[in-house]
Amino acid sequence: MNRAVFSILAIFALFAVVTMPQAVQASEGTVHPAQQSWHFDGFAGTYDRGALQRGYKIYREVCSACHSMKRVHFRNLEALGYDESQIKTIASGYNVIDGPNDEGDMYERPARPSDAFPSPFPNKNAAKFANGGAAPPDLSLITKARHDGPNYVFGLLTGYEEPPHGETLNDGQHWNKYFPGHKLAMAPPLSDDQVAYEDGMPQTVEQYARDVVQFLTWAADPYMEERKRTGLKTLIFLLVLAGVMYAVKRRIWADQH
Repeated sequence: MNRAVFSILAIFALFAVVTMPQAVQASEGTVHPAQQSWHFDGFAGTYDRGALQRGYKIYREVCSACHSMKRVHFRNLEALGYDESQIKTIASGYNVIDGPNDEGDMYERPARPSDAFPSPFPNKNAAKFANGGAAPPDLSLITKARHDGPNYVFGLLTGYEEPPHGETLNDGQHWNKYFPGHKLAMAPPLSDDQVAYEDGMPQTVEQYARDVVQFLTWAADPYMEERKRTGLKTLIFLLVLAGVMYAVKRRIWADQH
């Protein structure tokens, strides 16, 4: 074996030996959230419009105080079942910065359906200052940005508990069994009966978490249903084509006997 290759392999082997105990320790301390059954799972899964509207309400009344969704526009709410007048009413409840005007100044105006959801903070530094030095992440793609996203976000929202014996928390920290390291600055955002539902669904932390996860999953992948329908049509076409080609093949070979 070439001496240079042997040296490189030896370095990688030493690195693996040194880091393996730390990796094992990290994995042992990680608690993975339980797998949930989601309406959008599977080849034929679809979004539950009722859950999407409830989830948007949770985001609007709870999450939007800290988290932005800069890749979602008010007009996109049509996919949740809102009509044009409802969307205009929702948008008009927000103010956005626009401009410059004829005098070169920025100005504030009511939001329009074409506007993106406004951020709760004017800039990242303001977000950090208001949240103990850590800017809350944008939620537009959160279920795509995290491994096992929907289950992780659901676990995070429902995983708050008292710290185990011997664990101490600094001021402003909270214990969450599903968060890596378990200590995070975000206080439990949900509590029972926090948001009123008009459709009779349970007003519990678990139901709130399920609904907002479905909304966030739609926000990260709004074309999922269309993609699945296209895939199904393609599969049917390929099956029909395979049947036609098989019939042609049998006909050709039959004519040669």
